[in-house]
Amino acid sequence: MTKRNHFNRALVPTLALLVCGAAAAAPVKIGVLETLSGPQASSGLAYRAAVRYAIDQINAAGGWNGEPVQLLEYDNQGGPAGAADKLKAAAADGVQLIVQGASSAIGGQITEDVRKYNLRNPGKEMVYLNVGAEALELTGEKCNFYHFRFAGDAQIRTKALVAAMKQANALGTRVYSINQNYSWGQDMERAIVDNASAGGYQVVEKTLHDVNKVQDFAPYVAKIAASKADSVLTGNWSNDLLLLMKASRSAGLKVRFGTVYLDQPGNLANAGDLAVGHFVVHTFNAESAGGEGEKFVNDYKAKTGHDPVFIEPQTVFGMAMVADALKRTPAKGGKLDVNAFAKALESATYKSPMGEMRMRAADHQVQMPMVVSTVSKDARYKADGTDMGFTPVKRFSAAEASSPAQASCDMKRPD
Repeated sequence: MTKRNHFNRALVPTLALLVCGAAAAAPVKIGVLETLSGPQASSGLAYRAAVRYAIDQINAAGGWNGEPVQLLEYDNQGGPAGAADKLKAAAADGVQLIVQGASSAIGGQITEDVRKYNLRNPGKEMVYLNVGAEALELTGEKCNFYHFRFAGDAQIRTKALVAAMKQANALGTRVYSINQNYSWGQDMERAIVDNASAGGYQVVEKTLHDVNKVQDFAPYVAKIAASKADSVLTGNWSNDLLLLMKASRSAGLKVRFGTVYLDQPGNLANAGDLAVGHFVVHTFNAESAGGEGEKFVNDYKAKTGHDPVFIEPQTVFGMAMVADALKRTPAKGGKLDVNAFAKALESATYKSPMGEMRMRAADHQVQMPMVVSTVSKDARYKADGTDMGFTPVKRFSAAEASSPAQASCDMKRPD
């Protein structure tokens, strides 16, 4: 044997050790599990755009454990059944963190499936990062250690909306509640009733209707007119909000709308001047956020090609809290210890352009600032290619916007 061959054979075990050591450094895998196709895909695509931006930010800052964070994308096809199937695929792909926001029905499926999966697969846990499913039950009776919400809920939204509209003398004393008949809409109806005393109004009537199936809202508008309501409070989104407002205009109904989703892309363009003077409660208004808000808008637009709107800012800010928790979670055996990450996320904070955000460990509900705006042609930032935008009316700190943790949340943590 030559000296050269002897040297090469001696080197083989060393190289094998190096290769094994490199393979053990597994990257963090984050999976977006959203509605990415079909008629309801617009929200899912917005969530995906925001997550992509946030992951790029994390990787530009060095990723995790010296490796870029990997983003995988799954189309849940707009329903709980599709979400259940794609969650299994994500688990098989080694995804540790699941991101979803469009639809509380889908969110409810994911949180339960993640909980069950983790019970069956100790050491291979997953965490559900909820960036938009706002049903109260997700941080109430369905709360669990592996679910974190980076959005509001009906109580948080309605509390701020009512306070701002009352201060602006736009609420009146007679309120009509109309909402979609599923968990989110039912939560909104309850919140509208719960805030009546603080708002100084009477709920003159409550209506729950099918989700995205009503083509003609004229009968509902007739009921609103008959009730002599001063304002309508609604958690409706997509066509259910737009068609309701259009039917109101056609009937000549003079009421003020207080909404949650009037800033959804397309609404102002489709509603036209009908939208002027109506209110929306949301998590970001660039005009309200000042210089830091402008800086964020400019960077987001440069990276994605459009302004951050609707649910995109809250998704970016939530993922920044995820980045904070990842930074504080050391690798264990070259991999992410998901339980350690979740414990770090329980104490995550982030200073967004709107103000300080923090995670509440009691129920994993983020504490975040809110802002109520009105549609105006005087708004600094225009929306939907129109001459209208959202002028801030009142901004609430995280503490001012907060609502108490629900007694129904019984958080059980791993040892």
